[in-house]
Amino acid sequence: MMTELKNRQFRPVYFLMGEEPYFIDTISNFISENVLAEAEKSFNQTVMYGKDSSVYSVLDAAKRFPMGSSYQVVIVKEAQNLKEIDKLQFYMEKPLKSTILAICYKDKPDKRLKLFKNLEKCKDVTAFESKKLYDNQVPKWINSFLAEKGYTITPVASALLTEYLGVELNKIVNELTKLIISLPENEKNITDEHIEANVGISKEYNIFELQKALGTKDILKTNRIIDYFAHNPKNNTLVDVARSLYSNYFVKLLKYHYLDNKNQSAIASTLGVNPFFVKDYELAALKYPAPKIIKIISILREYDLKAKGVGNSSASDGDLMREMIYKILH
Repeated sequence: MMTELKNRQFRPVYFLMGEEPYFIDTISNFISENVLAEAEKSFNQTVMYGKDSSVYSVLDAAKRFPMGSSYQVVIVKEAQNLKEIDKLQFYMEKPLKSTILAICYKDKPDKRLKLFKNLEKCKDVTAFESKKLYDNQVPKWINSFLAEKGYTITPVASALLTEYLGVELNKIVNELTKLIISLPENEKNITDEHIEANVGISKEYNIFELQKALGTKDILKTNRIIDYFAHNPKNNTLVDVARSLYSNYFVKLLKYHYLDNKNQSAIASTLGVNPFFVKDYELAALKYPAPKIIKIISILREYDLKAKGVGNSSASDGDLMREMIYKILH
């Protein structure tokens, strides 16, 4: 779609929907900034908001003809708040060719509505669903985003950003933009040192260092990290730590034990990790046989519940984390 837009091959309607706003914003911003010349925008570009508009005002705007231009652009932001949106169906079937209507519906489409059922059948409509990325897809996306701008990032730095910021791409892009600006002139590679200095994530005391320490059964380092977490609970809650150790580490380590093909690329692909981290799983598997990992997974679930008050009335997050880690290591 972006290739067509950049080549000025426009469609009458762009229905942009889904739970990941970044891609919707990227497409709609491109349409807003590039279809019309600046001199044409005052008469031929309209931006509306679903909460403050009606279907009828959107239709009225879309059915106008451009003034002194080949096109007029109508952008409906936050269209998920537009009441009776199903009534746009009739316009979708026969839109005005001189209007470029971009509808930004930042929510999962309700496929029960006739509008969404028939979008793909409307020959003049480009329908695009923007889906949230999974955790293991984000590092690859970060690499791609930076590559387009001529930058690279180390696997550890990429993993740190993903763990700290989650899967919200707008937040990730904001931090990456700050990092690029902060880099010394002619430096093009983002490292964990840059992350620590500019994002505020410690390169020594983070979930990945905890995983590595657990994987090698480095008791001293593990306890230092847990003590740091206990004294800095804002970004290191017991729920977050237990969740990450469960889904991002020990479940993957258990999968590793049952892999038939244990070459590096097969391991990385099956576990959904960067090949850079495969050696960590190989070493950890020697320390943790499958039966022990099954017990650890049970421990992590137990402490996740305790963090939420189930079976725990007074112990702090820090005390529970120390207790949980002791049980994992012994």
